[in-house]
Amino acid sequence: MATRKLTELASVIRSKNSGPYELTLDVIFKDKAAYDAVCRSQVINKSTIANLYGISEEEVIGIIEFAPANAIKATIVRPYPSGALGERDVYGAQQHAPLLNLEVSLD
Repeated sequence: MATRKLTELASVIRSKNSGPYELTLDVIFKDKAAYDAVCRSQVINKSTIANLYGISEEEVIGIIEFAPANAIKATIVRPYPSGALGERDVYGAQQHAPLLNLEVSLD
């Protein structure tokens, strides 16, 4: 079974605030074939996101596959509220890094 890095299949991997207490992780794929392959693999799930971010599955608020945009969105609880003491990324724009090495098994 072949594997590819998520970075090879996606044109955009980003993170951003989803309010002061949540982060959204967006993966937008290069084409429908790549999107469909990742959806079939089910690699982007609550367990994977929880493991990558060192959080519990309960802190993964939701994962949405959005076919019209060839995109998958995951929303998680922020470890610190945006702008709180000790918080280092007020915009949530630097939190996508754990997704960059994610391997996808292709059938």
